[in-house]
Amino acid sequence: MAITIEFFRNLLWQQFGAAIDTLENTIDACPEELWTDQSKHHLYWYTAYHTIFWLDYYLSDKPDDFLPPEPFTLSEFDPAGVIPEKPYTKNELLKYVRFCREKCRNKINEMTEEGAQVRWKSGWMDFSIYELCLYNMRHVQHHAAQLNLMLREHENSATRWVSFTKLSLNN
Repeated sequence: MAITIEFFRNLLWQQFGAAIDTLENTIDACPEELWTDQSKHHLYWYTAYHTIFWLDYYLSDKPDDFLPPEPFTLSEFDPAGVIPEKPYTKNELLKYVRFCREKCRNKINEMTEEGAQVRWKSGWMDFSIYELCLYNMRHVQHHAAQLNLMLREHENSATRWVSFTKLSLNN
């Protein structure tokens, strides 16, 4: 049996979609008092925002032309590590993660064998599109786990494991 690009696209989407679903679940599960709690080492809302911003950026076809949707800015590119002036709301970030989910699904659904090998370059990064998807998925899962740990520490609860996304690649 020959392995096809469709096979790889479906597997990639099932797992990348699961990582995005996990991120969305952690945002949705966060209680208001934890969302902006500044007594923690990491701000919950900012960790979620950081994750979604880079998810969006790494899904961009032309990194030099990247602009996030409003109300988000390019603050993540600031080398001084300046965070946005005001916390983004849970609804703003849920909307942004859903936007990125569709962007990701479309990118994977349209991927060809040749397209998967195209180089994506930005700063020190020089990845094939396929490798960049794996890198991006790992980044999302890393921070989703961080957010789950913050939930666990705050209320001894965390979101459930997502084995694979329930959303079809072709919808």
